[in-house]
Amino acid sequence: MQRLLLLGLVGLAAQIVDGALGMGYGVTSTSLLLLAGLSPALASASVHLAEMGTNIASGVSHWRLGNVDWSLVWKLGVPGAVGAFAGATFLSQLSTDWAKPGMAIILALLGLYILLRFAFRAPRVAHARKSPHRARFLVPLGLAGGFVDATGGGGWGPVSTTSLLSAGKTAPRTVIGSVDTSEFMVSTAASIGFLVGLGTAGIDFGIVAALLIGGVIAAPIAAWLVSRIPAQIMGVAVGGLIVLTNTNTIFSVSSISGPAAVAGLLAVLALWITLVVRTILRHRARRAVVSASGDGEDVTLSAVDGPDAVKEAV
Repeated sequence: MQRLLLLGLVGLAAQIVDGALGMGYGVTSTSLLLLAGLSPALASASVHLAEMGTNIASGVSHWRLGNVDWSLVWKLGVPGAVGAFAGATFLSQLSTDWAKPGMAIILALLGLYILLRFAFRAPRVAHARKSPHRARFLVPLGLAGGFVDATGGGGWGPVSTTSLLSAGKTAPRTVIGSVDTSEFMVSTAASIGFLVGLGTAGIDFGIVAALLIGGVIAAPIAAWLVSRIPAQIMGVAVGGLIVLTNTNTIFSVSSISGPAAVAGLLAVLALWITLVVRTILRHRARRAVVSASGDGEDVTLSAVDGPDAVKEAV
């Protein structure tokens, strides 16, 4: 019971991160499930089964708040589902000896991407509530994001959300809401792929239920927080946690142990803490600049606003 309660809290925290950043549920949950001893395929299968429910709750919440562009949802989600099914089928055929370090490396790289992305280059700000992107951009993006998501146990948000935000053509809240909503198709396709490849043997539906309940509770909170929290700080904190967790997994399945492993983990921890402190200080400095402008609106509190928002404000 205590284990299921803890997993429920993991699902709740992961969904708050995902709903606010447009990424993080899969990589956060899968990293912790791997740490708990699940095989890569079963960890990814459990997370994607739970995500089917949390994606519905998150999509509805974002839709009610006007954060969804349905054209973007379909153009991104359908190819994403194709990529996810292919990725789940591929992962199901890999042996655990190869899959565990492979998934840990993918997750660590995704975590590093999130960490550095929010620490050094905050996404640009746009205001269009309808995405101007066409299928020739969204189809390959969806295919790649879906495949990485299934094989890595997460990655739909880091691939899709950051690519769309980097383009700077669509309002951040629309990008996050649309990517979260389209993820239902990705999670469903990945789940079908895992069930075809693995069957139901070994899947602990108690874990799925705990993650699902926590995520559903958090979904409306996350959708509301999307425009009210400093995502730079959250992105750096979550990215560092994912890197640290999966670095430990990589060390445990490799020949790195003892003092070398401790030194490596301490180096990652020191870098993480340094970047968190740096990001907090920069965020406070931007708030001070906006407050000094006298317009009374702290645009840096937006979920994905960056330095460009400060330039606009002043």
